Amino acid sequence: MALFGFGKKKEEGCGCACSAGGQKECGCGSVSARIAVLGSGCKNCHTLWENVRQAAGNIGLSEEVAYVTDMEQIARAGVMSLPALLVDGRVVASGRVLAVSEVENLLKKELG
Repeated sequence: MALFGFGKKKEEGCGCACSAGGQKECGCGSVSARIAVLGSGCKNCHTLWENVRQAAGNIGLSEEVAYVTDMEQIARAGVMSLPALLVDGRVVASGRVLAVSEVENLLKKELG
């Protein structure tokens, strides 16, 4: 099933057919950040974003945590419940606000 990208083989970069090679501003609409919070802009989405930023800092990650509110990008990621957390383009949590400790554990597990 190819709906929302399920069943498709993951490609290098942003995962789309564009020629930008995963640059942050490729223009294809794909979420290309390594760590991203997807949300509608509500309080819970902002809280998850802040918790993810704090957790990333706590475990020594210096990279930026993206905050995506574009519904087209959210739909392309296959997310049905917001807020959601993406790590390396994969949905690792959705539908609830994770505590900082939960995010730390997820990031350690997903990023090695």
